[in-house]
Amino acid sequence: MKAYIYIENDIFLSTKAFGEGGTFFGELVFNTSLTGYQEIISDPSYAGQFVIFSMPEIGIVGVNDEDNESKEVFASGIIIRELNEDYSNFRANNSLSTYLKKHGKIGLCEIDTRFLVKMIRDCGNLRAVISTEIKDKEELKKMLLSSAKIDEVNYVAQVSTKNSYKHSKGAWEHSKKAYENVKSIGKKVAVIDYGVKENILNELVSVGLEVEVFPYNTKAKELIDLYQKGKIHGVFLSNGPGEPKILKDEIVEIKKLAEAKIPMLGICLGHQLLSNAFGYETYKMKFGQHGANHPVINLANNTVEITAQNHNYNIPEEIAEVAIITHRNLFGDNVEGVRYKNYPIISVQHHPESSSGPHESKYIFKEFLELL
Repeated sequence: MKAYIYIENDIFLSTKAFGEGGTFFGELVFNTSLTGYQEIISDPSYAGQFVIFSMPEIGIVGVNDEDNESKEVFASGIIIRELNEDYSNFRANNSLSTYLKKHGKIGLCEIDTRFLVKMIRDCGNLRAVISTEIKDKEELKKMLLSSAKIDEVNYVAQVSTKNSYKHSKGAWEHSKKAYENVKSIGKKVAVIDYGVKENILNELVSVGLEVEVFPYNTKAKELIDLYQKGKIHGVFLSNGPGEPKILKDEIVEIKKLAEAKIPMLGICLGHQLLSNAFGYETYKMKFGQHGANHPVINLANNTVEITAQNHNYNIPEEIAEVAIITHRNLFGDNVEGVRYKNYPIISVQHHPESSSGPHESKYIFKEFLELL
C-alpha cells in the first residue's frame, strides 16, 4: 500500500505500508535491538508510539506463538527499512505482515530509518500521523495538531487487565521447546499490571513465586489486607506505557503500600511510580532509551551488565535522599536502580527479564525473593 507520514517538525514523506491500512497517530521512538522484534512489538509499554527499528532487515524469522509479550499489539505501528515477507525459522508460523494485520496495526517499509533515527536523536521524540487513506500534507498536519499528546493519555487504563488472574507459567526453555516447570516455594506475590510483559511474570514464577495479577487501579487496602492475612508476601509494580505522573491515584495507592512496609519490586514504569510516590518527580528524556544493548553498572559489585531498555522517562538524582543508588546507565549516567533506605523496596529502570535481550540482570528477581 502507498502510505504517507507527517511529522510535527513539518517533515512529510511518502512510502509503502504493510499490515493494516488506515490512519494512525503516535510518538516516534527508535529501538536499537538487533533481534527480538516480535517481543518489542507486543510490549504494552509501546502503547501510543511508532517504533522505528534501527536494524534494517526486519521480518526474517517471522513470528510464532511463544514470543508474544501480551495478547495484543498496543504500539501505534512500526517503521522499518526492509521488510522480509519470506520468513525462515523453524519456530515461525506466520509472517510479520500477517501478524500486524491480525492485530490491526500498520507498518511502514522502504523508508530511510537512519534518517529518522538521527532526526529523533537531534530533535527528541516527535509526534507523527501515518495514513494510507489521506495524502494531503495540510490535512494530515491539521489532524496531528488536534490529536492528543502521549503525556495527556492514560494508556495504562487501556493495556491493563480488567480482572485479576493467576499466572503459573515459567520461563521458556528453548532446548526443551517448553515452558519451565517450577515448584512453588510457598511465597506469593501480587503483580499490579500497568502493562506487564508476560516474560516478567514467567521469571517471577521461575524463582519459585506464586503469581497473581491485579488491575492497575487495585486499591492498596485490598493488597494490605491480603498481606496482613499472609495471602501475599509482596507486591510487584510492573512496566507500562506513558507519562507516569498522569497516574495520580495510583501513585497515592503505592505510597500507602510503602507506608505499610510491604516488600516491593518495581520495574520500568513501576520504578518511576515509586519515585513519584516518595515525592521525587520523574522527568521526560530527550529521546528515551530503547534497545537490548545498553550498558548498566551495578554499583554494589562494580560490574557492567548489558541490559534491555524501553523508557522515555526517568527518576531524578535527588532520589538519593531516600534511596541508595544501586545501578547507573553508562550511556547517560542516569539513575538506573535503587534500594530504598528504610523500606523493603528495590526498583530498576531496565528490564531484567531480558525479553528481548541479554540475561545478565535476571538476578534481580532473586533479590526480590530474598526481600520476601
